[in-house]
Amino acid sequence: MPGRIPQNFIDELLSRTDIVEVINRRVPLKKAGRDYQACCPFHDEKTPSFTVSPTKQFYHCFGCGAHGSAIGFLMDYERLSFPEAIEELAALQGLEIPREIAFDQGPDHRPLYDMLEQVTEFYRRQLQEHPQATRAQAYLEQRGLNAEIAADFRLGFAPPGWDNVLKRFGGNDSARRTLIETGLINQQDGKTYDRLRDRIIFPIRDSRGRVIGFGGRILGDGKPKYLNSPETPVFHKGRELYGLYEARQAYRQPEQILVVEGYMDVVALAQFDIRNAVATLGTATTTDHLEKLFRATDQVVFCFDGDRAGRAAAWKALQTALPLMKEGRQARFLFLPEGEDPDTLVRKIGSQAFAEEIRQAQPLSEFLFARLESETDTGSIDGRARLADRARTILAELPKGTFRQMMEQALEQRVGLAVGLPVAPTQEPRPAARRSTSKGPSSMPPVRRAVALLLQYPEIADTALPEGWQEITLPGMDVLRDLHRRISESDGTSSAALVEGTGDERLRGHLAQLAVAELAVQEDAIEQFQGILKRLIQQQKIAERNSLLKNEPPSSMSEEDKRRLRELYRRR
Repeated sequence: MPGRIPQNFIDELLSRTDIVEVINRRVPLKKAGRDYQACCPFHDEKTPSFTVSPTKQFYHCFGCGAHGSAIGFLMDYERLSFPEAIEELAALQGLEIPREIAFDQGPDHRPLYDMLEQVTEFYRRQLQEHPQATRAQAYLEQRGLNAEIAADFRLGFAPPGWDNVLKRFGGNDSARRTLIETGLINQQDGKTYDRLRDRIIFPIRDSRGRVIGFGGRILGDGKPKYLNSPETPVFHKGRELYGLYEARQAYRQPEQILVVEGYMDVVALAQFDIRNAVATLGTATTTDHLEKLFRATDQVVFCFDGDRAGRAAAWKALQTALPLMKEGRQARFLFLPEGEDPDTLVRKIGSQAFAEEIRQAQPLSEFLFARLESETDTGSIDGRARLADRARTILAELPKGTFRQMMEQALEQRVGLAVGLPVAPTQEPRPAARRSTSKGPSSMPPVRRAVALLLQYPEIADTALPEGWQEITLPGMDVLRDLHRRISESDGTSSAALVEGTGDERLRGHLAQLAVAELAVQEDAIEQFQGILKRLIQQQKIAERNSLLKNEPPSSMSEEDKRRLRELYRRR
């Protein structure tokens, strides 16, 4: 059965995550006292009402009511599922999600991941041990790769032969079905055989570091030169990027990510300590690729050959990127000299000069206008009119914001008159903002206020509390006791961790509202919390006394009830 994420993992993940850092990468924040502010990304406003608290590790909009932790922000802003948000934060912090966790999101693919991991290790050992691996070793040495880089990328060798993987891992029907499902073996004309043979192997890892597929480069002159795993339940070429996991391991927050063409380009650049390169897997750059990249960095640099085909591919990438150019994002284009690829060029000029080439990459705006102007005669009115028409259509894909406005101004300067762009494309509607329904501080019921105080000031749990508070039976006290227990058992926790670690979804929503409720604490929060508990204890005693007296007069009570009544009066 699929399991739930352990509370201790959520606590650790959120304790390592700085919500200010997560949100600031997507929505620029400004310091405002102890907190940070911005215009809310979930509704249109001119005056900032979106507040991020580094102490609570929570965000809250006083305009629309949106609120949550870093997990909730990624889910709402990036439209990620809960598992994807967890994976994104875990990758950012370099945490391995416990293997026993299985998200209830469909079929259990753990057998596929386990098989892919075993075969990865098999290929890796073959590179070191197989008699015919000397050709693979010689090729890697020729390309200048050392053992450290080969180990970082888990490079391997698929020996010659039709059934090396099949014989070793396909011992029964179930195992053979798994091999087929992962794309490691083929079935054709009644024959079953290994897909990858006599090739250098490049394992492809997802954001959690799990192997999801392979790329194989043939040794010799056979074809195809590169062969990828087919589409499988865990591998989708249009979504995955080779080297992204390794780049995120090398840089917690890459300043930029370089998109290159092939596996060897990524690995060769890493050999020269340029570890922020990724490669698409035999496909053009997709929207999914770019969304994944922009979640990791603010700047994407596309690296293409400078020939006609390279510039055509760059133009296609530009058109894919335009609708995703939200505030703060940048795309640049690096065109290599004819006959060079990143692998050959970095060996020729060295890492520092190559890094300078990246810094000098052409901004998206320059590439776009240079391309359009090369196709028209801007010296004539007719040519400028054609430029305006073409550019209007293309720039209409940009989302609303400063970059769109500046591109419109740049077009106006080039054609000599105002050129209004069509209305910005309608963005996919964001999830409805979660409005706070919590009452004001004066009208908030005592138990609810106590829960809110404990959420917002977890340090209260470390103080001495009135004797008997654990025995209060009023509605909501079970929630208060559970929060107190969780705080006491943890080594420091935040409001965000307390909320996100609550299993009941409906209760989690209520706690999220209380975590951002305005409490107007005029006195010490600890004293206020203790005062609430004392009043609740007294109220419960009065209610119990009245209940005993209402049921029967003292003269008719049992000895046990009389004893209890005397105790209640004595403690008054």
